[in-house]
Amino acid sequence: MKIISSETNIDFMGKIKMTMTISGLVILIGLGSIALSGGLKYGIDFAGGTLIQLKFKTPPDIEVIRDGLKTISLGESTIQEFGSKRDILIRIQRSEEKLEAVGSKVRNSLGGKFNKEDITVERVEMVGPKVGRDLREKALLSILYAIIGIVIYISWRFELQYAIAAIIALAHDVLVTLGAFSILDKEFTLVIIAAFLAIIGYSLNDTIVVFDRIRENQGKYRKKSFEETINLSITETLSRTLITSGTTLLVVLSLFLLGGEIIHDFAFALLVGVLIGTYSSIYVASPLAVLLTKLAPPAGTAPATS
Repeated sequence: MKIISSETNIDFMGKIKMTMTISGLVILIGLGSIALSGGLKYGIDFAGGTLIQLKFKTPPDIEVIRDGLKTISLGESTIQEFGSKRDILIRIQRSEEKLEAVGSKVRNSLGGKFNKEDITVERVEMVGPKVGRDLREKALLSILYAIIGIVIYISWRFELQYAIAAIIALAHDVLVTLGAFSILDKEFTLVIIAAFLAIIGYSLNDTIVVFDRIRENQGKYRKKSFEETINLSITETLSRTLITSGTTLLVVLSLFLLGGEIIHDFAFALLVGVLIGTYSSIYVASPLAVLLTKLAPPAGTAPATS
């Protein structure tokens, strides 16, 4: 099914300066937010500590909860709503007690402020600082190994110039999504790492489809300039891109709106990633392929001309 005819003439490459400027600004804003925040907001998976989820029969006052927790020695803690106003998350930097004891201790400490029967301990999770550090390192390595594998694959299937363009586009997608998490003060957890790996795979798939058509059209239209070939290739694959991205977004948007608080951030990461990945395969990877091919034409070919 074709939404856009391949005969349509869209000058994607003519908008390179504008799109590159927009991408650069978005990335700088995201990195600025991360720097001003003192880094990413790590979840308990990476930072270590104890997480307690409470459910109240009626929406409680967070300040009253904070006052109630002062009666027990739990160290620094953060308190926030989790989904509905009746669900409360309490994060403690560390605790030497057993999980059941921590939950009971928190519930008992709030007995003077609320009716204990109105408070339910939904879950208690604990991660040591050493385990959190180890998980952080392994999460970063998983992304690094994925990128190395991608470089090897694209260099073998296409040329090194295309591999470099694809990797920069993937880095662009990751940085924009990280920036969105920092700006909106969302937690970075193991689940989000899974979302990032899914984003990398999705974005790469879209980029390879475009690159494959570019290579095919270079053999068919030898008299066209590289920019004209890329414009044609993107236009020919645009219907497929819009249908694939559109149906994927419908699913991810449904998860984001209806999936509940547990997968809310995961769905948000995918939502941003799919949108940015679709954009980058057209306006980041392809323009970079033009630039790199002009700077270093593949062996046996003439330099690309404008």
